[in-house]
Amino acid sequence: MELDEQNLKRIKKSVFTILFIFLAFVFLIYFVSSTVDEYRKLPSLTTSKLDLSVRGDILSKDNFKIATSRKIYTASIDTRALDLSKKELFIKLFSIYSDMDETILREKIENSLRKPGHLTISRDISSRAAKNLKLLGRKLIVLKVFHEIKIKNSSVVFGLNIFETGETRDYPYNDTLTPVIGHLRKEIDNHDKTRISGIKGLEKSYNIELNNIRNGILKGERDISSNIIFNSDSKITTRKDGNALVLNIPLRLQKNIELMLDIYKEKLGADEIIISVMDSRSGDVLSLASSNRFNPRFIRAEEIGNLNISAIEYQYEPGSVIKPIAISLVLERNKASLTELINAHNNGSVNEKGEYPRGEIHIGDWDISDDHQFTKNMLTIEDIIINSSNIGTLILANRLTGKELLDGYHLFGINEKSGIDLPYEKAGTLPTLHQLSSGEQTRNLNIFKSTISYGQGMTTTFMQLVKAYNVFNNDGYLVSPTIVQKEIKQQPVKIISKKTVDTMKGLLIKTVQEGTGRNTIYEGLEIGGKTGTANTVGKGGYQKKYISSFFGFVNDKEHKYTVGVTVNNPISTGEHWYYYYAANSAVPVFKKIIEIMVKLNYLKPQIVEQPEQSPFEKPKQ
Repeated sequence: MELDEQNLKRIKKSVFTILFIFLAFVFLIYFVSSTVDEYRKLPSLTTSKLDLSVRGDILSKDNFKIATSRKIYTASIDTRALDLSKKELFIKLFSIYSDMDETILREKIENSLRKPGHLTISRDISSRAAKNLKLLGRKLIVLKVFHEIKIKNSSVVFGLNIFETGETRDYPYNDTLTPVIGHLRKEIDNHDKTRISGIKGLEKSYNIELNNIRNGILKGERDISSNIIFNSDSKITTRKDGNALVLNIPLRLQKNIELMLDIYKEKLGADEIIISVMDSRSGDVLSLASSNRFNPRFIRAEEIGNLNISAIEYQYEPGSVIKPIAISLVLERNKASLTELINAHNNGSVNEKGEYPRGEIHIGDWDISDDHQFTKNMLTIEDIIINSSNIGTLILANRLTGKELLDGYHLFGINEKSGIDLPYEKAGTLPTLHQLSSGEQTRNLNIFKSTISYGQGMTTTFMQLVKAYNVFNNDGYLVSPTIVQKEIKQQPVKIISKKTVDTMKGLLIKTVQEGTGRNTIYEGLEIGGKTGTANTVGKGGYQKKYISSFFGFVNDKEHKYTVGVTVNNPISTGEHWYYYYAANSAVPVFKKIIEIMVKLNYLKPQIVEQPEQSPFEKPKQ
């Protein structure tokens, strides 16, 4: 009996022990589970940070940044948390750290205090200023510039907040190379960051290359201030910024030409002056400048029209500068010779006023006359080009069939896009093949052939003419103009024989030496070209507005350049009425370009040194 009681006590003790262990185990599981849940509620010990990439730079040939992108940051506060007794301290410190004007900052804060809450102070904080302002933010907390405020029954301190918001585009040289450089628009990406995209000029043409980007990502453990701790477990994806563009245009040359154009625009009273300098062999554009420019970051309302690149977007009747192209097509097909005489359709005799008459010819319902008087009735091709005879040119052009003339113009790139690496290029207009071919059966003079031979009844663009004239300085080869440096270039195309080119080049040189281009002469350089003065066409027909042009070339022993100048609507009335003639507007600008190129060593005139003393002279005493 006594044994049974001992066994019973032993059993009860064992059961109690087992129960205690079980309860302790259950409690342990509960405790661990609760702890894990609480741990899960703690902020993550790892974090990640986006390293925003930026758009690629645009660099001049001499390695200056014409356009560059940088990250921008936003600075904000909550004015409800601002201690008003320390408001001036905040304004003073923020201004020092950000370089923001105190008056502007104070005005923003005062306006916000009328209805306290979130205030964005600036959306254009630089990376350097952002770093400084983040340090300032910590100091402001210590200085108790901001106090606690209640947000949904919780006490929170909202201090100075600095965060990355995207990128912006800077143009260190302001309006330089505009409108060629282009214009941008802002967009928001999928990270809610501000991005930029090209909508005009080079910024648009090369938008894909410039925006060939990849954001960087930093992942790792964080410290108490949420900064990433870099160790072996950190993961870094390096950011890739957009591709850089390197131009064929040197900044120094471009800037000098632009400053000159500003002076001549005012002097000539012109609406716009456009110039281009192109390497004749390669097609590299060394300068493409306009007097009508703008700062891409601060475009004024009156400058909206300047966003368009007139060199490729403005179509106009070229006038007499087209004549060498028409005549070269005639020479190429052996339908004229330099020695033959062409009837200028004047009687060659002096009138009662002692003046020689201008030639005049009747074609269909049209009367066409020459702008210049001739002392003789029969002209050579040299006479026609040097004196810019409309009648001589149209008679020669009518020796071609409509197809020959049309195909020839297309070969020179007339009525074709030049292929320059800019958007929105126009092609110009020419009569149809049917219009140019009418009358061929009867061998009558064709009015369409006639007018386009001297640059009317058609339109072209400035850059098409630069490309076409380049043929005369490049042994008959056609090349496309390029602004951005390229590893692979388009191959030049032979369009006319060297014999024809040499003939025409000689005539253009003689036109400078004896004709309307005389004022471009520069001792020691080879210069040729042709002037043109054409009426602009508007509603109701031709207007009393003019486009004066000079297209040609300038060479030294090593370098060959094709240069074009157009002056749109120079003064044509009053004291300086004569400015509308190309000889008094486009030609002086052309000469100034040559002088700039000589000064900057793009051209080296060949100076013939005279001996100090001839061997046949007596020695100086």
